[in-house]
Amino acid sequence: MVRIPDAKVALSTASVYPESTATAFEIAARLGYDGVEVMVWTDPVSQDIEALRRLSDYHQVPVLAVHAPCLLITQRVWSTDPWVKLQRAQAAAEKLGASTVVVHPPFRWQRQYARDFISGIWRMADETDVRFAVENMYPWRYRDREMLAYAPEWDVSKDDYRHYTIDLSHTATARSDAMDMIGRMGDRLGHVHLADGRGSAKDEHLVPGRGTQPCAELLEHLARSSFDGHVVIEVNTRRAMSAAEREADLAEALAFTRLHLASSARVR
Repeated sequence: MVRIPDAKVALSTASVYPESTATAFEIAARLGYDGVEVMVWTDPVSQDIEALRRLSDYHQVPVLAVHAPCLLITQRVWSTDPWVKLQRAQAAAEKLGASTVVVHPPFRWQRQYARDFISGIWRMADETDVRFAVENMYPWRYRDREMLAYAPEWDVSKDDYRHYTIDLSHTATARSDAMDMIGRMGDRLGHVHLADGRGSAKDEHLVPGRGTQPCAELLEHLARSSFDGHVVIEVNTRRAMSAAEREADLAEALAFTRLHLASSARVR
């Protein structure tokens, strides 16, 4: 018998942008995703725990993870205090039954937050069963200039966290070796954002298999290991010319993921 890994495959609500959070639940249900990761952003529904609970119940699609509002465009979502944002993300995850909060490392100009970030994340992780999975980022580039926008590191595998998120679009943008980074994360790898990229200075979030990143190799590695987290499809469908084209991309990403998770599953 082929043993299919326990990892669930979720759809990030960011993958349907500029469509709404509600649309993401509908598409996830129709395509057969195991759940969703809610990107908390400017859509009011993404910030409303009761609205999210109603969507989850109506579509029978669980919320598996909550992405804290860490982007530049979400600096005022759920407070301007980054620790309050994380506290609210934790509360949302606990109330919705999600196992993971995804968080970015601080921007360098958030000096006090950056100074206390590692110890603060450990402190919060000690107070809950929810995983705080810190996500790898990338240097910002403009022409021949590079700006280190994140602290303590954009390569979070160099710092000490209980759980990590690996994002393969970010490894492409950083022009870093994804499998080496996964090796450094080891058994602390708790969450995956699956997307592809070609090494552009832009964070591309391509459908897996359309870029240069080792998406298949990563999934096969997870299948052979004791990975017990979630694999989240986080792709950019903004250029889709229609709802049907967007759904086709998301269906392709789901099929790719399940195929490669199963292809290296152990036979017993």
